[in-house]
Amino acid sequence: MPRFSIVVPVHNVQGYLRTCLESVLGQSYGDFELIVVDDRSPDGSPAIIDEFAARDERVVAVHLPVNGGIGPARNHGAKLARGEYLLFLDSDDSYTPGTLRAIAERIDATGRPDIVLFDYARTHWYGAVKRNRDAEMFAAPGPDVFTVAERPELLDLFTVVWNKAYRLDFFRAGGFTFPTGFYEDAVIVYQTLWTARTITLVDRICVYYRQRRQGNAMRTPSREHFEVFAQYERLFRFLGERPELERWRGFLYDHMADHYLFILRQADRVPPSSRPEFHRRAARDLRAYRPEGHRLGARIPRTSSTLLARAPYALYALHRLASVKRAGLRRRHRVWRRRLRRVLLALHRRLVLRRALDPYLAVYSAFSHRGVLGDPGAIHRTAQELAPHIRSVWVVGKDHVDTLPPGVEHVLPGSRAYRRVTARATYLINNVNWANDLVKRRGAVHIHTHQGTPVKSMGADLLKYPGARRGFSVPKMLTRADRWDYSLVANPHSELVWDRAYPCGFTSLRSGSPRNDCLIRPEEGRRESVRQRLGVPADSTLLLYAPTNRDHRQGGYAPACDLERLIAGLPGDHVLAVRLHPSLARHHERGLGLRDLAARGLLLDVTDEPRVEDLLLASDALITDYSSLMFDYAHLDRPIVLHTYDLDTYLAARGTYFDVTEHPPGHVTRDEDELARLFASGAWRDEESTRLRTAFRSRFGGYDDGRAAERVVRTLMLGEDLAVPMVPAPAPASGAPSDALTRS
Repeated sequence: MPRFSIVVPVHNVQGYLRTCLESVLGQSYGDFELIVVDDRSPDGSPAIIDEFAARDERVVAVHLPVNGGIGPARNHGAKLARGEYLLFLDSDDSYTPGTLRAIAERIDATGRPDIVLFDYARTHWYGAVKRNRDAEMFAAPGPDVFTVAERPELLDLFTVVWNKAYRLDFFRAGGFTFPTGFYEDAVIVYQTLWTARTITLVDRICVYYRQRRQGNAMRTPSREHFEVFAQYERLFRFLGERPELERWRGFLYDHMADHYLFILRQADRVPPSSRPEFHRRAARDLRAYRPEGHRLGARIPRTSSTLLARAPYALYALHRLASVKRAGLRRRHRVWRRRLRRVLLALHRRLVLRRALDPYLAVYSAFSHRGVLGDPGAIHRTAQELAPHIRSVWVVGKDHVDTLPPGVEHVLPGSRAYRRVTARATYLINNVNWANDLVKRRGAVHIHTHQGTPVKSMGADLLKYPGARRGFSVPKMLTRADRWDYSLVANPHSELVWDRAYPCGFTSLRSGSPRNDCLIRPEEGRRESVRQRLGVPADSTLLLYAPTNRDHRQGGYAPACDLERLIAGLPGDHVLAVRLHPSLARHHERGLGLRDLAARGLLLDVTDEPRVEDLLLASDALITDYSSLMFDYAHLDRPIVLHTYDLDTYLAARGTYFDVTEHPPGHVTRDEDELARLFASGAWRDEESTRLRTAFRSRFGGYDDGRAAERVVRTLMLGEDLAVPMVPAPAPASGAPSDALTRS
């Protein structure tokens, strides 16, 4: 008996079917049967089904003699199922890698529950991928196993069957069958959730839910949407036959009212000529099924629901027309408010720009207003000690205010307070360009810290890589960079690159990188305290995997490294911590496996750790690819491994200033097995690793001596002179274009 029976109904999906079936057959967990039901599809789908059945014995091909719809097709597949758990997958959707293994392990960990719910992401035809808006429900605290009475909010999730695994014994004992017609999922979803005694969640994106540009029957005007009335009749009859479920009648009534109103609001559901009839049928149901003394939930529009239940269609339609008109007026009102606000902002900007600069005011920002971080954060902390007479104000986004240390003064970006302090500040320190509307005033000192030593192409060099600069203008970026007075330089390599990449009028300050001061002169006990906070045993080897993002991919990119496969090959005393690029902290791919693996205790997800310097100090080795962290970590003189599984793609899409595989700071791997073997054998810290790291440190040695932040404060804020460490001038890195490191 297989662990899973996966039923895929098929009708007119030849363009998507291969992707769907491959996503199942490519799963790392192979104990399943794939029942593919051809619902008399007129296109090439039947041939594709037979092709897959001939190729893999786990595929069961079923060809129905007549087209009966998705419900009967699913029923036919469910009758043939032999697995312990029954799953349904639509033929234009697909499973994400590792889905079945994650579900199987959750089942084992929770004692074979009746239902397993898992998360999904919508994949749009234009390339965007968006995680389920209710994803946080899957991560909410609570018992591992529960009933829907204990978690009633789950009934508000998208009513589909393809994000659930049903224990087959439970499904058959309940006599659950799909009805014909549209909205058939709702019947099964509510009936099974109401009656299940044990439910569990998998906080992981397991399904890519395809949003087709056209061809979606649910978004095609037709009378088939009238089937919704029969589905709710079935559900109310189901409750009537089971007195123990009476508590759900009010919920179902509210959901029905909201659903009917939604269908009537949409232009792509009921044809205009049939709307009066739909209105009458809906009104009949709202009167017939209303529980005695029941009041509609707060989220149901009262006026609309009252008109739907008690007024003729003409009055309801008039109300809807008035609502649309009001919405249009509100939109125009918002447009005029924005225009007026822009005028007032311009007036306010002129007024504040007339005030003199404050010689004792410094304004900071880091990583697009994410908090007291990076080089600006290190400068701020040192300025508090050496120049306490200079007032420090941070620009911090609303979502990051809670992360600020006690006593840090802040303003929100774009606020009146923001415009006031940025207009009057003598010192403006940032590692990202300030917004376009910030005016550079005479006497103001703009200090740009950058975000580490450059590996990938930056600034004007991005003109050669259109994929990497998608979404922003290089000329406009350079206009913003024209405001820089000082560009902080960590090493001679950086100075040459910044001169080339940003042909602007700044002065290079050979300061070193302030954020690296804590690596060169670490606080006593800081490493141990971070490891303890992360829960890393003292005798364990902590590996930090910190890949950079792939900005040539729409919406960013989470690493394609098979983390579970890597973990399986590591020695037992090795702990893997994964830190995605900060731009991917809210990315949907974080939910594909990283959060699930972390929840299962297989790795540490440290993406949300605010200070990467803490992670560098705590770890015993760094695994990265094309990230500038390799230069920072080299100061610790600990092993570095470059995992460059997509080197050719990255070079073509973004370009690098030198070949990281020709001059690496340590061993280089190309796949997970090779990476795991490197650590299993101990070669990650062998003599060759030391030799490569020593050569790398010599080649890219810089001005970091643990006093970079002090140098910036004393030199630029206090007017003192602090000597810069002498380092040899570097030779241009071989493997880079001949002019890659020449001065502009």
